[in-house]
Amino acid sequence: MTSLIDDWSRRDVELRASLAYNSVSVPLAGMLASGQDDHINELFERVATTDSRVVAVGMCRSDGEPAYATKLMPSSIRCAEIARSDVESFSSVIVNGRRMLIGAFPIAVGTPQGHFIIVQDLTFAEHRGQEARNYLTLMLGGIILASGALAAGFVLYLIRNWTQKFKQAVTSATRNGDAGAAPATFGLLDREVRQVLRQLEMSQSAIDRDQANWSKSTLRDIVTAELPGVEVLVVANREPYIHNRGAEGIEMQTPASGLVSAVEPVMRACGGTWIAHGSGTADRETVDARDRIAVPPDHPEYTLRRIWISEEEQDGYYYGLANEGLWPLCHIAFTRPVFRESDWRIYRAVNERFADAVVAEARTPSPIVLVQDYHFALLPRMIRERLPEATIVTFWHIPWPNSETFGIFPWKEEIIHGLLGSTIIGFHTQFHCNNFLETVDRFVECRIDREEESVTHRGHETFIRPYPISIDWPPAALARQRPIAECREAVRKRFGLPPDTKIAIGIERFDYTKGVLDRIRAVDTLLEAHPEWRGRFVLVQVAAPTRSKLSTYRGLQEEAIQLADEINARYAGVSPAPVRLIIRHHEPDEVFELFRAADVCIVSSLHDGMNLVAKEFIAARDDERGVLMLSHFAGASRELAEALIINPYDAHATGEALHSALTMSDAEQHERMRLMRAYVSSRNVYRWAGRMLLDASRLRKKQRIFEIAAGNPARAAR
Repeated sequence: MTSLIDDWSRRDVELRASLAYNSVSVPLAGMLASGQDDHINELFERVATTDSRVVAVGMCRSDGEPAYATKLMPSSIRCAEIARSDVESFSSVIVNGRRMLIGAFPIAVGTPQGHFIIVQDLTFAEHRGQEARNYLTLMLGGIILASGALAAGFVLYLIRNWTQKFKQAVTSATRNGDAGAAPATFGLLDREVRQVLRQLEMSQSAIDRDQANWSKSTLRDIVTAELPGVEVLVVANREPYIHNRGAEGIEMQTPASGLVSAVEPVMRACGGTWIAHGSGTADRETVDARDRIAVPPDHPEYTLRRIWISEEEQDGYYYGLANEGLWPLCHIAFTRPVFRESDWRIYRAVNERFADAVVAEARTPSPIVLVQDYHFALLPRMIRERLPEATIVTFWHIPWPNSETFGIFPWKEEIIHGLLGSTIIGFHTQFHCNNFLETVDRFVECRIDREEESVTHRGHETFIRPYPISIDWPPAALARQRPIAECREAVRKRFGLPPDTKIAIGIERFDYTKGVLDRIRAVDTLLEAHPEWRGRFVLVQVAAPTRSKLSTYRGLQEEAIQLADEINARYAGVSPAPVRLIIRHHEPDEVFELFRAADVCIVSSLHDGMNLVAKEFIAARDDERGVLMLSHFAGASRELAEALIINPYDAHATGEALHSALTMSDAEQHERMRLMRAYVSSRNVYRWAGRMLLDASRLRKKQRIFEIAAGNPARAAR
């Protein structure tokens, strides 16, 4: 508006200047021709006083010098600057802080005589523009206020009306017990809010369940609510059910494996497919044409898909790289790892075979794949390349060493790259998470977010989380057990022990990380320091043979037999013998009977990710009696502070702890066991799996938001 008024005012002044010149041009020419200087001055004065906007009138000769001028002609005006054109011209100048418009009109009488100069004041244009701005501002302000008041009134009406309807919808949904049951007639925003209500309701339910009781049905409800229609695939080397040929035909066996104990109840709750190596002698005879079998046999709830591995591949992949390389590398048990190039090639080939099996079993492009343990460190990346939309949760069941220790592994970059194909990598403890992040930071070029505990590598983000593994609660084997007194009587009768004999139980695989030898040596220390226990105490050590192809495992078994014989020979004069070494596989029912008959359970791991034997002993003791001796180097010691924590490397201290356990009062046993049972029951295997699946659900929802924002609603809907 200011510019418009300024332009209009200037054109008005220019027009007035032209009119003034036209009115005097003829008489001025005559006066110039006849040299009438006085008349020229009078003419100029008359023009200057006719219009209040005219400040001065003058004339510039053709040589650029001033000839005539009225009294108010500004001295700063120079003819040479304003009278240079052969046609009329106008220029704007500032004189004493005021804007002036100077018009120059050429005068010709036969020959050019000079220029007629008229100076006019433009200050009025500024005043006129200011007045126009004020009026316009007032007018626009009034319009804005009126429009705003009208719009505010309309919005308030809409909000009030919408709020009333939405309250009715929420009230109706609440009464019906379904936040999504409200009529869909209130618009898109209402649907979004109702969706938020449903999510909050589910989240609150999840929180309530976390604080209350996790069970098979709780986990199934969470999968249904948070991951509707999702497909769950488990990949593990160990199968949950093994079929072997026996004396009476084909026999089914449940392997002695902490992994199976933890994951199998989850699959029974969620359903899906478990992909594993078929290792039983009759496994091929029990599967269908597609190498599948429904399990458990008595009440099938999921599918077991078996993968066949040759003897040579088993030697390189399982016995070689996995158990002679990665296992001793990750367990600080002072056994030197062995690395062979041939083992690495087979390990990679077997991982590829399992990746192909995952793709073959997946019915959707975005399943949840639960990759289990160190046998499949390369598998997450291979699955990611084949199923880029899959949610891959890898759980590393053994410890992760510090970066300096892991640095000796020849293919460390490939292992890390493979694991970082996961969506989430889980470890038992925060300590192992920290070790992994330190290892990644040292050996791989990536971005680590310490606050979120995530690693971004080659454009893919992987989250690192602690998920302390646990057991089924209550364990299925517990329901089939006899009362404590009957179990104690049966076990003492089986081993020929007097009724007042104290029993310590040790149940492990024959593995050098489990501290079997250290446990037996502690018995020798106990009997030497406290001879009153001779003939009144027995260690029943149950050890299932494992990895017998490896010399370190065969040597351990032979050494344990020799050590037990030496100690029994040393105390041959007393009965019963202090060490009973039982080398065979025990089914869960047998294990729980031993737990219920024992006075003490010794878990003396030299290094362990978690150790579920400790938690199974606690679960078996519904009488809230018995003492748990637990190695400081087992992950379970971070959770079960009420156990007697021991250093298995210190035989004397372990022997003294065993003496304390044997002499502990019933009241103290009760209090310790009560607290540990409360902890394990609330943090059972369903909570372990539920936390992983809830985290996976959140990341899938986050990914769907990104897909929608990127304009891929079809992928977001999967």
